[in-house]
Amino acid sequence: MRRMLAAALDRQRGLTQHPAGVSCRGFEMPPLGVTTEQHPGHTRVTLIGELDIASTGELEEQLAAIEVDLPGTLLLDLRRVDFIDSTGLRALIAADERARSEGRRLAVVRGPDAVAHLLAVTQLDQRFEMVDDPDAVGA
Repeated sequence: MRRMLAAALDRQRGLTQHPAGVSCRGFEMPPLGVTTEQHPGHTRVTLIGELDIASTGELEEQLAAIEVDLPGTLLLDLRRVDFIDSTGLRALIAADERARSEGRRLAVVRGPDAVAHLLAVTQLDQRFEMVDDPDAVGA
């Protein structure tokens, strides 16, 4: 009952509850879009939007489901990502660690300038296998 009252008060004040419990006044944050495509020898996961505290859980759940039956390379396509925060970086690092520990290949398609700059500043572009052309990734 207390939660229902708090939620009603938040709606009245113009606050919005997001899946991760983040409240933002006055605007809705767009959800992260995730599409998956099977290709010979690899699976391409395309991320669209913002990879942040509100969307990282969803990505981690989808990656866990994909990785169960992953036959080859996992390709994370960041070309349509607008923003990544520290929780998003953590999700990318965790996916890389799982791939390494299980002897699988993980490649990352370079994102827009802001995303590429973030990966360069954190030196994750040195850790990840970075590719420019997702169609050039083979088995």
